[in-house]
Order: sequence, then C-alpha cells, then structure tokens
Amino acid sequence: MHLAYPAVLSALLFCTGLYGVLARRNAILVLMSVELMLNAVNLNLVAFDVWLSRTARDTLHSGQALTLFTIAIAAAEIGIGLAIVLAVYRNRGTSDIDKLRDSAEGHESDGPDDGVPAADQTGKAEATA
Repeated sequence: MHLAYPAVLSALLFCTGLYGVLARRNAILVLMSVELMLNAVNLNLVAFDVWLSRTARDTLHSGQALTLFTIAIAAAEIGIGLAIVLAVYRNRGTSDIDKLRDSAEGHESDGPDDGVPAADQTGKAEATA
C-alpha cells in the first residue's frame, strides 16, 4: 500500500476535526473533534512508522510507541474534559461555549444599552432634554 492513502485519509480526518473545533458551539462536540484530530495524528504516526520500517531493517518502531503515548494522553484528556463539562453544566445549566464565555466575561445583557452604566444613561437623557 502506498503512503499517500493513509496520509490523505489522515488529512481529511484532521480537517474534519479542525472544522468541528472551529464551528461547533457544544463543548462535548468540540472534545469529540479534538479526539478526531488526535486519531488523524495517530494514523499518520503508524503509517510513517510502517513506511520507514520497510527501508531500515532494525528500527525501534517509534511511531507506534508515540501512538500509544498519544492514545494515553487522549484518554486522560477526554476524561478530565468531560468531568469539567459536566461540572460546568451542573453549575450554569448549559454547555454552549459562547454562552459560557459571555457569562464569564460579564457581557450579559443588563439593560437597553449594553455596557453603559445606569448613571450614564440618565445623564445622557438629562443632557438631551
């Protein structure tokens, strides 16, 4: 099998995962997209390891060792990530990333003019009257 087939498949998987990270609003779907990107990297590591082992007889199969390391890191990442998402969902009632970011930065809508304090609003009304 040629090296191009797994490389193209890996590139497609990585681009799909990247699109999922950039376009999704749900935190769980973002974590799934990150896992898809890590699996694309694993596929590349194994494919290049097999390709390099054909050229050199005595190799250590470092691509497969790095793949096992990446799988272990991904398992820890998804476990901690899901725990954080569940804790945030219990506290805030949503896992929408935009709503969580807006509420953390203090951009919630308090009045008719966002970001303008109430004293400034009355001052503007008195100045124009």
